[in-house]
Amino acid sequence: MKRLASAALLVVFAQAAFAADVMKGGQIYRMHCASCHGAGGTSTMPNAPSFARGERLMQPDQMLLGAIRRGRGAMPGFFGVLNDRDTLDVIAYLRSMR
Repeated sequence: MKRLASAALLVVFAQAAFAADVMKGGQIYRMHCASCHGAGGTSTMPNAPSFARGERLMQPDQMLLGAIRRGRGAMPGFFGVLNDRDTLDVIAYLRSMR
């Protein structure tokens, strides 16, 4: 029983250590994304997802992470520009827009 409780505590602390920083994600979004996706998440470019309406946000974080790394259409890939932690912070911010 003691091991189970210890394992549960480790999981909780591990999740907290990797929790996304929505505030930081917002800063990064404003710097790199808002010019095309809009300050409030309503796209300003044709074919850019409107995050305020939840477009593409039904995908799991790992799929969104890969899409942001690679880029798509007019959107450049951000591999080498943003690290995974920063990208996950942006994804958390996107999810907070709704």
